[in-house]
Amino acid sequence: MDGDQAFVHQMDSEPTGFSRTLARHGLKLVRGNTSILQVNLGLLCNQTCGHCHLNAGPGKTEVMTRQTANQIAAWARGAPFETIDITGGAPEMNPDIVTIVETFADLAPKLIFRSNLSALNSGGREHLMDLLKSLKVTVVASFASINESQADAQRGDGVFRASIAALKKLNALGYGRPETGLELNLVSNPTGAFMAPDQAQTEKRFRQMLERKWGITFNHLFSFSNAPLGRFRRWLERSGNLSAYLKKLADGFNPCAVDGVMCRTLVSVSWDGYLYDCDFNLARGLPMGGSRVHVTDMIGRPERGCPIATADHCYTCTAGAGFT
Repeated sequence: MDGDQAFVHQMDSEPTGFSRTLARHGLKLVRGNTSILQVNLGLLCNQTCGHCHLNAGPGKTEVMTRQTANQIAAWARGAPFETIDITGGAPEMNPDIVTIVETFADLAPKLIFRSNLSALNSGGREHLMDLLKSLKVTVVASFASINESQADAQRGDGVFRASIAALKKLNALGYGRPETGLELNLVSNPTGAFMAPDQAQTEKRFRQMLERKWGITFNHLFSFSNAPLGRFRRWLERSGNLSAYLKKLADGFNPCAVDGVMCRTLVSVSWDGYLYDCDFNLARGLPMGGSRVHVTDMIGRPERGCPIATADHCYTCTAGAGFT
């Protein structure tokens, strides 16, 4: 039994499984109006972050081809979405990233580009920043901590300073400044086996520190707990924290958060064109609704009321204030 199979067995055999928790509260997790198309360009990344649920990193070969990107674009034209969300890995490292951004920018009113910042700040990618600006793409940037040693411990030596440099460049282009309409949002994740702290307080602290020390501004900050998947799960196992962390997530279940979870309004497409209810299910190999469907087989958006595939990592999105 390999690691992923062992994880499936462990999670499915727990007496407090996520599906049973939903049932106890009289809840069902089904699709609402699917308005967001998330496109995962692959696992190639310049970092090997300790919290990564996808095991992304250098040398990964799971990278979206131009053909698959074109197939997704063809589907999106016939099933219009309100938002297209480009993610990875590090999407900057996809060899067709410029073409992909230009193509998807014409297919939805809003385009989101998720960056780890250090990749955006390396390899002479100023042209990509200029393109994002010209198309008014929203940048969502991973920024783990305002403590340099903590950030580098989670994401790699030197990543904190590279991230600060990237944020300064984005600010210079007008990102994160309310008068420009160029939206720059940050995402912070805990650096250990902890639940995410209060989002409003975290945003206030980050805003004050970044502006005071580096003159950096941003629009919003989102603080999320880490999903017990991929590299983060392996760290939990090695450190003896897995069971306690899973229990912490399960104990924090908030039935009021179920209605707002991202999988109700989002569909995720992997680098090879297959559909998932969210990026976490992609990481776990749980296809959309439990059936493996390729984007070329889709006509229109996923229908309302379709069941969403779940496992106990779903507690991450329903603990406390939730994960939207």
